[in-house]
Amino acid sequence: MGDPGFDYNQAFARNLGLINAAEQQRLRQATAAIAGMGGMGGAHLLALARLGVGRFHIADDDRFELVNFNRQVGASLDTLGQSKVETMAAMARRINPELDLRLFDAKVEADNLDAFLDGADVALDGLDFFHLHDRRRLLAAARQRRIPVVSSGPIGFSAILQVWTPEAMSFDQYFAINDGQSPEEQLIRFAVGIAPAGAHLPYTDLSRVNMRSGAGPSLGLAVQMAAGLAAAQVAKLLLGRGPVRPVPYYLQFDAYTLACKQGRLLLGNRGPIQRLKIWYVGRRLRQLNQPPTTASPEPPA
Repeated sequence: MGDPGFDYNQAFARNLGLINAAEQQRLRQATAAIAGMGGMGGAHLLALARLGVGRFHIADDDRFELVNFNRQVGASLDTLGQSKVETMAAMARRINPELDLRLFDAKVEADNLDAFLDGADVALDGLDFFHLHDRRRLLAAARQRRIPVVSSGPIGFSAILQVWTPEAMSFDQYFAINDGQSPEEQLIRFAVGIAPAGAHLPYTDLSRVNMRSGAGPSLGLAVQMAAGLAAAQVAKLLLGRGPVRPVPYYLQFDAYTLACKQGRLLLGNRGPIQRLKIWYVGRRLRQLNQPPTTASPEPPA
C-alpha cells in the first residue's frame, strides 16, 4: 500500500543525471530476487530500493541475534528475535512504500526456487558465506532460467564482486566444486576462488575461521562497500548499459590496504596456481586445529 505523502519521481529525483528519466522508470518496473536478508542480502535490498528498483522477491528463514549487530543493517535491539525478511521488508517500505515485495520466510530450496525466481530480471546472492549448498542450488537454477546473478560480499576489510551470466562459466566450473567433495573442501575452494589475490590475508587471523561451526570474522563497512558494487552492476544489467564482466573475471577492493585487485582466471580454480592456494589454505587450517576433512596432504603436481 502506498503512502499519500510519497511521490516516486520526487523521491528518486537526485538519481537523474546519472540515470535518465526513462531508465528510472525501467528500474521502477524491474524485479530483483535476493536470497538472504542478513548482512549482505539486507544491504543489497536497501541499496537497490534507494536506486529506485520497484519489485523484489526476498527470502530468509532466520531471525536477528546479537551476533549480527556488527554487520547486518536490520540488526538492532528493537529487532532482536524478529524475522529478517519481515524486518527488512519494513525497512525497504520506509524508503519506498509503493514497493511490490514478495516475501519468502524460508530458505531458498528446491520446492520454492521456481516461485522465488519467477519473473525476476536479476538475482543477488546474499547468502551467508558458509551456506554453500544453498548457493550452488540458487546459481544453478538461475543459470537454467537464464537469469544473471550478482555476487558481492565482505571478506576482511574488502568487498569482492563476481557476476554470473548464463553464457559464461558456471559456479561449479569456476570453483572446481563437485558433490564428491566434503563441505569443508568445498568451502576452501569457494574462499580461494572469490578472492584469488588474497588482499585480505596479511591482516586476517585465520584462527578465527571455523569451517565446521560456520563462523568467521566479517565487518559491516565491507558489507556496505559490497552492496554498492553489486548495485552498480545490477543497474548495468537492468538498463542494458554496456557489457558486464562475468566470471571468470573477479574484483576485490580492500579499504584497509587500498589495494584493488582484479583479473581473469581462465581456468578458475583448476589452474595450477589456484590449486596450490587451495592446498596451502587447507594445510594452514590443519595447523590451526580446524582441518578440512579431505584436504590433500601434499601440494598438487
